[in-house]
Amino acid sequence: MSRRELVVLGSASQTPTRHRNHNGYLLRFDTDGLLFDPGEGTQRQMAHAGVAANELTRICVTHFHGDHSLGLAGVLQRLSLDAVAHPVRCHYPATGQVYFDRLRHSTVYQERVEIVPAPVGEGWRDGPLTVFPLDHRIDCFGYRYTEPDGIRMLPDRLEAAGVRGPAIGRLKVEGSLDIDGRTVHVADVSRPKPGQVVAFVMDTRLCRGAVDCARYADLLVAESTFRAADAELATRYGHLTSTDAGRIAAEAGARKLVLTHFSQRYPYEEADAFGEEAAKVFDGEIVVARDFDVIPLPRRR
Repeated sequence: MSRRELVVLGSASQTPTRHRNHNGYLLRFDTDGLLFDPGEGTQRQMAHAGVAANELTRICVTHFHGDHSLGLAGVLQRLSLDAVAHPVRCHYPATGQVYFDRLRHSTVYQERVEIVPAPVGEGWRDGPLTVFPLDHRIDCFGYRYTEPDGIRMLPDRLEAAGVRGPAIGRLKVEGSLDIDGRTVHVADVSRPKPGQVVAFVMDTRLCRGAVDCARYADLLVAESTFRAADAELATRYGHLTSTDAGRIAAEAGARKLVLTHFSQRYPYEEADAFGEEAAKVFDGEIVVARDFDVIPLPRRR
């Protein structure tokens, strides 16, 4: 059975705490398994969360600050240790190629899996993935995962049109069929089924790229390093506040907002305050991430 869910492997920012590991997020989307920003300790977090190395089909790094990438070395080696049989595509800013190479070959091991480097830049697209430039202190990109739009066949209209059994599949493929002297078009017996969209907006100030990445996302995962009272710090260091993340979600028309990447300066017990601040500007569903949360995608629009 296919799954569409986000597994939070880590939700801290620069410094991990007793309650929060460095970044790490697995998006399960049917047969795809996308690991975003594997920070230090991600391999161990995967074990605790029941995430197997052979689930990974892509690894996506938003930028090469350590809390978003130091776990890459261990994850890549684990793929080989477990002899993952399929290729794994690795995406990261093209300007950080030297850091990817260093992490990939940081220690001696036998590389037994096909790693496919696919660096990203502005305007880059690869299958369901698109990237958007963000406003951080180094090159950083937001990732947008888009399922193609489809159609939903309507049983009552199919029956009325006399389309049954194998003919239904032929109609979807061919677009039209002659049934009892009439031409039935697929649009006559179906309705559009919008594809789902997941957006990852990590380290950035408020910027157009963040909003464009999150446009109409069913699930938006956004950094929320600082509380609203520390907006000046957020701007100085190239980060969002909880209110900023809410504003992005609201302007983009996102449906469900996951706040994460919290500074160690805030007590774990007060985490819900991030959600309360974001809710002042965004009226959709808000989740304040905690390590090992499993967050389902919303039902289709």
